[in-house]
Amino acid sequence: MQIVLIKDVDNLGGKNELVTVKNGYARNFLIPQGFAVEASPSNLKQLEERLKVQRKKEEKMLAEINKVIEVLKASPVKVGAKTGTSGKIFGSVTPLQIARAIRDQKGYEIDRRRISIVDDVKELGAYKATIDFGNGQGTELDFEVIGE
Repeated sequence: MQIVLIKDVDNLGGKNELVTVKNGYARNFLIPQGFAVEASPSNLKQLEERLKVQRKKEEKMLAEINKVIEVLKASPVKVGAKTGTSGKIFGSVTPLQIARAIRDQKGYEIDRRRISIVDDVKELGAYKATIDFGNGQGTELDFEVIGE
């Protein structure tokens, strides 16, 4: 029996996927639990519409991500840190500080968990960080640590 999954089901498939299962599994478990609907012509048409809408959203999101990447690559972000007399900073620069600097200087809100710093930042100077936007999209960000 062919069904359209409404929710992700372990060891079977993901949301909005057309799969073939045994009749009893579909009728006794998947459909009553709200995990799936029967693959009737009207349900297949609804599936096509949902996939079409999802593709448009992904294209729009991809265009926005590319725009953000271009803005981030335009110039390095300056991150302020308190320093001692020898140029070493107290503590180290964290992804949270970089996220705040991006928000203040570039105007984009980026989650700190998506930022990873390549090297330990213990002194003033130029460094690199990577930002993962998901869906295989990511970029390298140049940032400069300056004394406050």
